[in-house]
Amino acid sequence: MRRNWQALFRSFTIRQRRRLRESEAAFILLAVVAGTAAGLMTNVQQWLAHGLQRIFYGVTVNRLSALETIHHPWRLLALPLGGLMLMAFALLLRGRKREPIDVVEANALHGGRIPATDNLVIATQTIISNGMGASVGLEAAFAQLGGGVASLLGQWLKLRRNDLRTLVGAGAGAAIGAAFGAPLTGAFYAFEIVIGHYTPSAIAPVIAAALAGVSVSRAMGVEPWLIATTADRVISTADYMLFALLGILCALLGIMIMRLVTFAEARAQGWRRLGRWRPLIGGLLLIPLALGSPQTLSAGHGALHLDLILQPALGLLLLILALKIAASVISLSFGFRGGLFFASLFLGALVGQIFAGAVNASAIGFSLNPRDAALVGMAGLSVSIVGGPMTLALLMLETTHDFGLMAVVLTASLLSSAMTREFFGYSFSTWRLHLRGSSIRSPRDIGWVRNLTAARMMRRDWISVDENCTVAQFRSRVPLGSASKAVIVNQDGQYCGIVPTPSAYAPELEEDTRITELAVLREATLSPDTDIQKILHLFDQWVADELAVVDASGKVLGLLTEKHARRRYFEEIETSQRALFGEI
Repeated sequence: MRRNWQALFRSFTIRQRRRLRESEAAFILLAVVAGTAAGLMTNVQQWLAHGLQRIFYGVTVNRLSALETIHHPWRLLALPLGGLMLMAFALLLRGRKREPIDVVEANALHGGRIPATDNLVIATQTIISNGMGASVGLEAAFAQLGGGVASLLGQWLKLRRNDLRTLVGAGAGAAIGAAFGAPLTGAFYAFEIVIGHYTPSAIAPVIAAALAGVSVSRAMGVEPWLIATTADRVISTADYMLFALLGILCALLGIMIMRLVTFAEARAQGWRRLGRWRPLIGGLLLIPLALGSPQTLSAGHGALHLDLILQPALGLLLLILALKIAASVISLSFGFRGGLFFASLFLGALVGQIFAGAVNASAIGFSLNPRDAALVGMAGLSVSIVGGPMTLALLMLETTHDFGLMAVVLTASLLSSAMTREFFGYSFSTWRLHLRGSSIRSPRDIGWVRNLTAARMMRRDWISVDENCTVAQFRSRVPLGSASKAVIVNQDGQYCGIVPTPSAYAPELEEDTRITELAVLREATLSPDTDIQKILHLFDQWVADELAVVDASGKVLGLLTEKHARRRYFEEIETSQRALFGEI
């Protein structure tokens, strides 16, 4: 009986996999399932993090960052306690030999495949960090679990690489859409930040997943995140110019913040004796910042609304900006887990209000609405740090329902994005992956580049000759026309160079000449794991037609020709492009 049920289940699974390959409607339905699960998990994570804040800070109605003052300073001991919890969690994970794979890395390098444990690790660390008050947001965990459950679902159904990447993006986008009650924001988050491109075949499943995620939030009674704006306004050419300048300033500040996090993290990781205590030390350092302003706590949802309503003085805004930047840098560099998605929105709002205050106090004869400037600053700074100009522009639209401001928000976002790409080249997530040795600059699929290695492409039917071989012996072993070259090896099989066969048959050569005197490319070799882009660069650098692939000990494993490497490279590009546009 049990075998019959297993056979029926296996048959059902095979039929569903075939249907997903052949039917667009079936794949959209699968995306809806992933989006529903992502929306549910987003709200569960919010509930857990806010539950920690309620336990340790006594927050019941308002957001943690909206507290006027810390009435009981002892509650801030939750920050170092959170550091201790992260340290204990790290001890449980000390056997892991790699960093968890996030959704951007998964789609760029691993074809959308994310291990289940990686999702749990990132989500747990982020909930602890945010719930205990560190200056990090939950959006990274939302996207991770949303994309992670989609990845597991797609792996179980054995989806094709491109379909799996699309499903992961749909799950991550649904999670972000559910967090803000903004389906278009979630969809464009998937396209710009997780998938890396817009394709006709991906539009329907991604948007369906985002709508499903938002519907879950609304069904659970979660109100969408909204900002009240000015109902009537006239935006002049001067306003466009000033807001464009604000976008450029936001890009420069975003680059500075990312550099600061890197600098502080490198210094903290360099501590030999205190390295393992970094989260505890970071929690202690956050206490005086929180005493200076509770707005440094958590991501800043409540503080953002509070400042938009109260419109504090310019000096106070500058102080909050400095404290919040310091809190974010300390939180991330001292081992708290999370992202800068909402923190960058809050910081951008502060920058916009400060910019409007400075313009209005100057003698240039122009004035800006501080609330409008805050919204433009939110988009400008978050685009610089997070990436995705359309994602953030649509977030402003969906949270304000204000079409009048859309044009200047998009202008500032595009300028900020262009400036960041020109002078920095990374978003915060891809920058941190770059520091770990990855070549990722966007979520575009470059995993096939890393998988197409010298070991996979090399020929193993190469001809070898001993390094002590003479020209006469070479001619006897390698008749003219039998092979274009031979590899010279020593007694241990280690590489000593390549001999082109025609050069060994030159009439002027003495027959007792050692063949090593004719060797070329003695120092030019490939390791088995060299990827295709590096291989093509080395062929150009050494002006070689073929290169030997050797292991760490110098023993020859095979030969790779430039012609074959370039053919395989262009074949993979063509395959990727056909998959991208839905032709396979």
